[in-house]
Amino acid sequence: MRRKVIAGNWKMNKNPMDTAKFMEAFPELVKDTSDEVVLCVPYIDLFKAMEMAAGTNVKIGAQNVHYEEKGAYTGEVSVTMLKDIGVEYVIIGHSERRQYYNETDESVNKKLKAALANGLKPIVCVGETLEQREAGITKDFVTTQVRLALEGLSNKEVAKTIIAYEPIWAIGTGKTASAQDANEVCVWVREEIRNLFGDVAEEVIIQYGGSVKSSNAAELFGMSDIDGGLVGGASLDPEEFSKIVNYNK
Repeated sequence: MRRKVIAGNWKMNKNPMDTAKFMEAFPELVKDTSDEVVLCVPYIDLFKAMEMAAGTNVKIGAQNVHYEEKGAYTGEVSVTMLKDIGVEYVIIGHSERRQYYNETDESVNKKLKAALANGLKPIVCVGETLEQREAGITKDFVTTQVRLALEGLSNKEVAKTIIAYEPIWAIGTGKTASAQDANEVCVWVREEIRNLFGDVAEEVIIQYGGSVKSSNAAELFGMSDIDGGLVGGASLDPEEFSKIVNYNK
């Protein structure tokens, strides 16, 4: 049975002082969950988050990474830098990175390979726009994103990769795909992985993201192929995020 991974993506929110305040409350609220709990925080908050997560069941991740180990890439952070300070997870290819910073399927693939090569646990984001959904091309678009992201990986590497299905039209809008619609796309994602890599598809964790909140978490996470969530705005409040983590309590 796949373990659920529930990850918070703080995006460009909170400074180290805010992080400390959050972490004073949050770990105690989620200490009894059997699921994996992750906080993906801004670079400047990583040290404080990891310091205060030590000895708890809360794992810390970054929101982006470069695929080169070092070099003339002003403003970037490498996989080895993250690994060296103890970061465990990293988000790759979030739709906001693709939309605002010109990330491509090719760069996502390169970042994924670099993360896996250095022992980071990647969360690779895929998802369609409202226009693409209304045009009826969601399946083709999302499965193509999955295929290109995983290109050149071994079965063992694929098994270590988390896919986060985030319909772009549901991110930060308050709109949520119905549990059935979200699960349908996650089924398509798993089928694509099965077509490419065989039975390892049953091991791959597939999250849902897009206006996940405490009121819909139980229904979403109870679906057959949704293995947790990538949570945006609701992860900024320790009480609300803990209710999402404790969806089955």
